[in-house]
Amino acid sequence: MIIGADLEKDERVLHDAYNDKAGVTARFNLNVLVRMNRELGGNFDVSAFTHRAIYNREQHRIEMHLISKKSQTIRMLGTTLSFRAGESIHTENSYKYSIERFAALARGSGWKVRESWTDEHGMFSVHAMTVS
Repeated sequence: MIIGADLEKDERVLHDAYNDKAGVTARFNLNVLVRMNRELGGNFDVSAFTHRAIYNREQHRIEMHLISKKSQTIRMLGTTLSFRAGESIHTENSYKYSIERFAALARGSGWKVRESWTDEHGMFSVHAMTVS
């Protein structure tokens, strides 16, 4: 099996990537609400939420959230959901690995890393794996 893994990097680099000035990641994250409205019959006011991405050092991951800008009530799938101003919907975790931590994760799942490669800047890795 071949698998890619995002490598650990400076927190400022991660912050800037997931909170990009062009708002690409924010639009991607807010699209969750658009899809819930369309596919699950929700009535989210997308403009009443804002995107936030933070780095969780202990878990080595970016956590993406949608933060309610106000108190609001949403209906979806016959259920009522209430949000307070500042309340978060945790939408995604994007884990970052060292080569060693990724190899340990693979071992714990019954795989062995045969070979690993990284890009020239050490931002991303690719691993060739076999069943142990």
